Amino acid sequence: MKKDFRPVLATALLLSCFQIYAAPAVSTGHGGAVATVSEQASQAALQILDKGGNAIDAAVAAAATLGVTDPFSCGIGGGGFMLIYSAKDDKVISIDHRETAPAYFTPSVFLADGVALEWEAAVPNGISVGVPGTVLGWQEALTRYGTMNFEQLLAPAIKVADDGFAVSENFNRISKINEKKFARFESAQQLYLTDGKAHAVGSHFSNPDLANTYRLLTQGGAKAFYEGELAKEIVAAVNQPPITEGTQVLSGQMSLNDLKDYEVRLRQPIHSTYRGYDVYGMAPPSSGGIAIAQALNMLETFDLANLPRAEVEHLYLQASRLAFADRNAYVADSEYTDVPTMGLLSKDYAKHRAKLMSGQALSKSEPGDPFVYQEDPSVPLRPASATLSPESLHTTHLAVSDREGNVVAYTFTIEDWGGSGIVVPGRGFLLNNEMTDFDFSAPHPNVAEAFKRPRSSMSPTIVLKDNKPAFTIGSPGGSTIITTVLQTMVNHIDLGMSLSEAIDAPRLSQRNGDTTLVETMLAFPNSEQAKALAAKGHKFAETDQIGAANGIVFNADGTVTAVSESKRHGVGTALVQKQ
Repeated sequence: MKKDFRPVLATALLLSCFQIYAAPAVSTGHGGAVATVSEQASQAALQILDKGGNAIDAAVAAAATLGVTDPFSCGIGGGGFMLIYSAKDDKVISIDHRETAPAYFTPSVFLADGVALEWEAAVPNGISVGVPGTVLGWQEALTRYGTMNFEQLLAPAIKVADDGFAVSENFNRISKINEKKFARFESAQQLYLTDGKAHAVGSHFSNPDLANTYRLLTQGGAKAFYEGELAKEIVAAVNQPPITEGTQVLSGQMSLNDLKDYEVRLRQPIHSTYRGYDVYGMAPPSSGGIAIAQALNMLETFDLANLPRAEVEHLYLQASRLAFADRNAYVADSEYTDVPTMGLLSKDYAKHRAKLMSGQALSKSEPGDPFVYQEDPSVPLRPASATLSPESLHTTHLAVSDREGNVVAYTFTIEDWGGSGIVVPGRGFLLNNEMTDFDFSAPHPNVAEAFKRPRSSMSPTIVLKDNKPAFTIGSPGGSTIITTVLQTMVNHIDLGMSLSEAIDAPRLSQRNGDTTLVETMLAFPNSEQAKALAAKGHKFAETDQIGAANGIVFNADGTVTAVSESKRHGVGTALVQKQ
């Protein structure tokens, strides 16, 4: 691994910090738009739009650059879900390039002597790595809907990886969290640590190995990733992880055929309606589309626009709890289990569940029975109770639109911050730990099986009004992605906030647990809102921040407004093309 930690001149450091933190989180104009958590990634997308590329092209360029600047959340060692609105076809398309379980996987992979491993112990191992889908997902999206090739679209990311950048506070913060994990693997330690510690804020970081890996893709396309020398090196990293002396890990048994046989899925998106809007989200193995639609269906039975904010938030938490009870019980890879999608999305089922929402805060709730609303004569197994398996809070989301009216909402990830912790030696990218998104104990719809895709909470969402894009929204955050997207939509549609205000508002995440997660960054626990909700019986658990949302609004006057975080995740970047 090559790395450069030359001290950066004070003036250059100040300029770099200004570029990272002073970039506007809101931008409005008449051209294409982009919102990401990275200045460099947003600029990469804008470059492609300015060169005549469309939203799909720009999304790939931004995603590749995020793999350099936000490597602990995403990259070519992982997978994701891309939602596309095609203006020419007037339809929404979803491209599922979620990681798959290798052929050796069984429900007992995460058991030791019949006892399930602790989630944290399972992550930094070869067994946590699923077959990556990102590269083939990019290629599939470009082949069908793009106008440019990898050579053009990876060029901005290659330049950033070669030239490097000053380590930001956020990059340093996440590196610190991963110090122990990275110290387990020689390749990760060499790339992301200095003397066993996170690279200092302001030090210079570059990743020429990743630049060279991207160059390989520009020459050979996705085949260069899934076959040949790079594929052999990925398999070797999983099966014989490059551990440091004295470290022990659980090795995987991935094969070259696992990589060669990987397939992207084009799926019908989840479609629902809410107060005159058409809402499109991801189908299983994502649980986001169904859970958000179900919660909105329940909330639609209440006149939220004429209720106080605290009451709206109370009902939002109630709906989220009930949706998660069903999500936890029923939703998994629909190629392996009978997901009662029709029943879960039924407006009548929502009315039935919504009867539980009035009154004081619900305690941990049991799943309902959507099969009654399924119009299906089969009688599937009902779960005994609802469970919530651990899920990492770290991913990334980007939003892009172009002048032709195409829209991309794209969430992709390597799962935990830093994924498995395994950097493929000499290649500059981290491998995912996506297999830990399976439930470790059977029976459950989401247990591990060969070639299965683990359940996800990624929720890229595109909303139409009168058959035209109204706005798009998405976020990282593991299972809090669902609540972040849901709450932002309620803030925007029902409480009348601008999308920027809706994104900046304090977040509350209820996932059918004993407590509701709230943000200390926004001082929510001490607010009047918190007191009003506590009076309703809600109990809180605190975390620093929840999610890092990005979105685009399509205004009635023909302009577009790109929106990103103004506080969370080191502050996002929102840009719109100049006329």
